[in-house]
Amino acid sequence: MVNRFKTWLVLVGVIVVILAIVGIAVSCDSFSPSEALNFTLPTLAGGNVTLSELEGTPVVVNFWSISCYWCRKQLPYLENVAKQSGEGVKVIAINVVDSAARVRHFFGDYEPAMIVALDTDGVVFVNYCQEYRNPRKWVPFTLLIDSQGMVQHRRIGPFSSEAELWNTLKKVLGITIP
Repeated sequence: MVNRFKTWLVLVGVIVVILAIVGIAVSCDSFSPSEALNFTLPTLAGGNVTLSELEGTPVVVNFWSISCYWCRKQLPYLENVAKQSGEGVKVIAINVVDSAARVRHFFGDYEPAMIVALDTDGVVFVNYCQEYRNPRKWVPFTLLIDSQGMVQHRRIGPFSSEAELWNTLKKVLGITIP
């Protein structure tokens, strides 16, 4: 009788663990497309960028910070997408928190092909974190928005390589390297 009870307890424990793992996986990976929140931010090049004005073109929105190692590592991938896709994809790298002077110093004389926007007060970032489930406000935080202005994919954390970024663009938005 004791052996059956122990076996039953182990079986129930295993089932509970499996259900917990499945629940966590589903909640972390599920994402339903939704309309992108509009924003207008100043850019490093001068002027402003307004997301809704880019409708008709797929957009990669990436939130980053100079102090974030993974953000800095991923920036060249985003820059290459901006260069190689031409007008096929717009890339907006939104710096959160750093001053405009610090971001200018970071890029030095280099003029990025991607749009570098400045969210110095972090309001757009906080709104996006709330809307697109990034409760811990981690960076890098990347969203892929289709040409109709719908967020089709979100990524918390860096892409491991430029190839992974391109593969995700192809899978989610149908975009390939020109």
